[in-house]
Amino acid sequence: MNDTNNKSWQAKLHEIIYEADTPAGKLFDVVLLIAILASILLVMLESVKSIDAKYHAFLNISEWIITILFSIEYILRIISVKKPIKYITSFYGVIDLLSTIPKYLSLIFAGTHALVALRALRLLRVFRILKLARYLGASNQLASAIKASRAKISVFLFAVLIAAIIFGTIMYLVEGEESGFTNIPKSVYWCIVTLTTVGFGDIAPVTPLGQFIATIIMILGYGIIAVPTGIVSAEYTKKTNNNDNSDLGPIPPHPNEVHLNSQCCANCLNEKHADGAEYCFKCGCKLHYD
Repeated sequence: MNDTNNKSWQAKLHEIIYEADTPAGKLFDVVLLIAILASILLVMLESVKSIDAKYHAFLNISEWIITILFSIEYILRIISVKKPIKYITSFYGVIDLLSTIPKYLSLIFAGTHALVALRALRLLRVFRILKLARYLGASNQLASAIKASRAKISVFLFAVLIAAIIFGTIMYLVEGEESGFTNIPKSVYWCIVTLTTVGFGDIAPVTPLGQFIATIIMILGYGIIAVPTGIVSAEYTKKTNNNDNSDLGPIPPHPNEVHLNSQCCANCLNEKHADGAEYCFKCGCKLHYD
């Protein structure tokens, strides 16, 4: 009987902390995100010397309160899963740990307090709350288009690199050390900065011929930026048309493109489960306690 009660308690805790489809789970995640935002805001305000000088005690106490709450949350996440090591070594587990310990380390080492800004990474949990996993189908299609375009993009980037080396060498010969083009690598750096339309301005041509060549590179840069976008767009359109105009009817969706929910497996922490799933498709563990 006691074991059943423990399971029930663990199941309820797991549902609140890891799920976003239940009222309690939504409330927990919303409160968590508010706390994360508040913590980041406190760190930002503390970095402003005038504000820190006036409200240092308040900011410090507030940060300690949030840190303690995050520490409790981290412990609860560990004890609410069947295999704690899975959570501890997972992406979110590492982020949760790294975003909690800096405040404690600041008691021993100076300068580590600013690391609490890592809590911004915890905002990735908003994907679970907004249930953006439902739109993974589109992202998978885009990723597939990028993957299909990798050969063309690689050739294009190689051509851009060759062009940067050629133009950089020419600018080195035309401008020389007097204009800041002290060597070919630095000239190639300037060419890449100009091609990408960044234009730091740390090096600039001064001779008429050099300025003319720079103008050609700038105009070429606008065309170069558009090429990778066009390549990926063409592949994306092709895949979309293939799915819509297939002679065999609509292509069945990829397992990652089905209607997903935020159900998290208590055994392996996998979250990509279809609506109504009773068992984890990765480890086979039952998703709900009886």
